[in-house]
Amino acid sequence: QVQLVESGGGLVQAGGSLRLSCAASGRIFSSRAMNWYRQVLGKQRDLVAGIMSGDSPNDADSVQGRFTISRDNAKNTTFLQMNSLKPEDTAVYYCFYIVNTDGMRWRTYWGQGTQVTVSS
Repeated sequence: QVQLVESGGGLVQAGGSLRLSCAASGRIFSSRAMNWYRQVLGKQRDLVAGIMSGDSPNDADSVQGRFTISRDNAKNTTFLQMNSLKPEDTAVYYCFYIVNTDGMRWRTYWGQGTQVTVSS
């Protein structure tokens, strides 16, 4: 069983920065995708940035040039560096992994979410 634990959220003024982390516990053979999503109450969960196996990192148009996703493969941890934050970035941020834990099946996992609030 894999558990994802996010950290790094909080309250920041517009223009500030935060760095989110998503650490995976449990045995992971390989990963297909490690993504960050965000959700505003009452709205759908949207992809913010992601790393697919073998591909370059990608991110949503709304955060390009401001957010950077990275990963530490040895620790099965992903990071989301968020700079030049805007009030519209306020949301709960979730990490999402597609991983192989037994050499046979791909499984999906969500973190519990971390609140990011950007004040104007």
